[in-house]
Amino acid sequence: MDPDLKKLRQEIASALAGMSSDELSWHPDGKWSTAEILEHLYLTYTGTLKGLSRSTAAGQPVVAKTTWKNRMQCLVVLGFGHLPAGREAPKFSRPKGLPRERVVAEIESQIAEMDRVLSEYAAKFGPRTKLLDHVFLGPFSVNQWRKFHLVHGRHHIRQIHKLRAEMRSMTARQAA
Repeated sequence: MDPDLKKLRQEIASALAGMSSDELSWHPDGKWSTAEILEHLYLTYTGTLKGLSRSTAAGQPVVAKTTWKNRMQCLVVLGFGHLPAGREAPKFSRPKGLPRERVVAEIESQIAEMDRVLSEYAAKFGPRTKLLDHVFLGPFSVNQWRKFHLVHGRHHIRQIHKLRAEMRSMTARQAA
């Protein structure tokens, strides 16, 4: 497995270690729960796979032209590893209420499937050939998709850690 996606799988598993069903569902008002964050990530992986299957059906990558704005945004996200906060998730990737047990059980296999398909594309077109457009950042290569999913996943893993800390703090206050 690609090292970036392997790290992603490990970091998600570590963030979820020991979480109960209630903890997965807990969230402050107006924020996503851990289960909803996981569903969002899951939907981005399945969305990437759907996009790749459209390219397969076309027989070649179908991408827009890279703009200077795309390049600058990619430098921040992929070069510096920083996903700016505050951007609303695209509609296709917003939690829809999938069963959390399914998402938790399948998220690692979706990452593995994405890695498998990206590896096929790398073998066919090369790892640097732009193969699929990101909804905000423009066309990505295989390597850029892998890096994006790691950066994006880490952004949300930090949110999961923050949720866990808030739960512990709230539980401690209630116990006192």
